[in-house]
Order: sequence, then C-alpha cells, then structure tokens
Amino acid sequence: MSTTQAETRKRAKAQSAGKKAEATKKVGSKPNALQQPLKPSAELAEVVGAGPLPRGEVVSKVWEYIKANNLQNPENRREILADDKLRKVFGKDKVTMFEMNKHLAQHLK
Repeated sequence: MSTTQAETRKRAKAQSAGKKAEATKKVGSKPNALQQPLKPSAELAEVVGAGPLPRGEVVSKVWEYIKANNLQNPENRREILADDKLRKVFGKDKVTMFEMNKHLAQHLK
C-alpha cells in the first residue's frame, strides 16, 4: 500500500470520527422531556419550591418530602398517605407511587 492511500484512509477515518462527535454533541445539547425545566403550580411549589425544575428533580423532591415526613403506608410501602400539602396536589388522601406521577404532571407547566 502506498503512503498516499494510507494517508487518504487516515483522513477518512478522522472525518468519520469528527462527524460522529458532532452527532453526539447535537443529541446532548437539547434537553429531553425529563430535563426540560417546568414551573410547578402553587400547590406543588409548597412541596418542591417555586422555581422551574426538571420533571425528574420534581419527583425526587416529592420523594424527599414523603420520606422526611414519614408519609408512606407502613403496611404497603407503595402507598403514599397524603398530608395537607400533598392532598392539594393529589386531590385525595391516598395514592400509589405509580399514580403519583400522573398527579404531578397536572401541576407542571
């Protein structure tokens, strides 16, 4: 193999690697749905704070609140027993952790 062929292949590999790096940057530059900051309603803001937060962070803060206030049902840990603040968000006294996200979504814009 001649040196010009080897150089051509090296250049082609470098260009291909550069295109892959650009594609990776494009994917990571725009936030996906879970990373998009959303403004909580007044009711939810009492639990997580008033500033815009990504959906995943809202869920984490709600879980911190639930655990800090011991709001999980001791017999069924998947059930959340709402206090006054969470009752405004959930609209009822008890929700499962699977329903919780549905209720939180209604309070995020």
